[in-house]
Formats: sequence, structure tokens, C-alpha cells
Amino acid sequence: MRIINRLIAKAITRFPGLAKRFVEAYEPWETEGNIPWSKPGKPLHAAKLALVTTAGIHHRNQEPFDMRDPEGDPSYRTLDGETLFSDFQITHDYYDPSDARKDPNIVLPLDRLREFVDQRILGSLADTHYGFMGHIDGRHIATLIEQSAKEVAEKLRKDEVDLVLLTPA
Repeated sequence: MRIINRLIAKAITRFPGLAKRFVEAYEPWETEGNIPWSKPGKPLHAAKLALVTTAGIHHRNQEPFDMRDPEGDPSYRTLDGETLFSDFQITHDYYDPSDARKDPNIVLPLDRLREFVDQRILGSLADTHYGFMGHIDGRHIATLIEQSAKEVAEKLRKDEVDLVLLTPA
């Protein structure tokens, strides 16, 4: 199954018409009520920002995301912003990560955000960021919403993060 997923991801990358068919066939998971939204409590130049990505990036010494489960892996990995780019790995079969392996800023723009901090456009970056695998379906959606996302939200709150930038794969 992993080989098939990788071949599909490469084909979709190279043939945009194929990608369009996949996107049009996708049926999103329905939610009830309004999407939660809150305005930032601080101006950008005073805010602390953390990144959350669904690109499957993690440190080499961490357990890879489970690619054998067709419904995905709802767990997350804690990412050290200072060391991640010197020891990262990407475990994700549902997109072609070859460019992200060459430049991880494609999926986790730490270097670009550091430039914003240096230019005083952004107040600061959190030391810790979070990585998920973006292909979550079926029974794992509830785990993601009720467990993993809540755990990460609490960790971000404890770290006094003001803003979170979600970067998809």
C-alpha cells in the first residue's frame, strides 16, 4: 500500500489534471457549529508564534508516523526549532516530499520567520513547534480532535504562544 500511495503522490505532482480529480472527489468531514476564531491579543511585532505542520516532519530519533494505517496517524511530534533542520526526517506517503527534503522551509518556514523576527515584524518564535501527518480519516478524526489537537493546544497555551501558523503539506 505504501508504494501505491507514493506512486500516486508522484503522479499527482507531475500531472495537475490528475490532482484536480482527486481534489474534486474528496468529501470533507462535516463539523457542527461555527469555526472557532479569536483575534490576536497582541500586535504581530509583539507576538510569539509557533508552527504546526501536517507535512509529516519530525526529528530522526522520533518514531516515524504510521504509514501502514490507511486512515492515517493522529499522533503528533514535538519539534525543537533550533535543531530540527539538522536532523529532520519526513514520513508521509500522501504527497511527494522530495522538495521539502531539500529545503524543509517549504513545509515549515522557520528560517523565513526568523527573518521576520530579525526585522521586528514578528515578536518571537516559540522554541517548540508541532508536526502531524496530514492524512487523517475515519476513526482517527475523533482522536485527532479530542486528544492530539487538545494536547497540542494546551502545550501552546503553557508556552504562552500568541499565534499559530498551520502549514499543510
